[in-house]
Amino acid sequence: MLSKEDNRRLAQMERQLRRDDPEFCARMRDRLPTRRRVPTSLVLAACVVWAAVLALGVLGWWGAAAIAAVWGAVILAALTYRCRPLRPGDPYPGPEPLPPAW
Repeated sequence: MLSKEDNRRLAQMERQLRRDDPEFCARMRDRLPTRRRVPTSLVLAACVVWAAVLALGVLGWWGAAAIAAVWGAVILAALTYRCRPLRPGDPYPGPEPLPPAW
């Protein structure tokens, strides 16, 4: 985590770069990723839930297995939604842009 002073300096450097070389900034802004990164925590959660579904099904707890299967499907749907390709109108999933200089 950066200190307030470091954040201020970084913002000042970014504003200076935007002033000095706007073509470079435009080229960097156009290099958006075409796919979003797969969140490891969601993949791990889906694996754990589906392993629980199998274990509960083998033990004969069908109601609990059905509930866990629904949650596993919800997690997989969230993974599918998060990892869909970016379209030109979508907001950039990275850090927020800095406000303009005073």
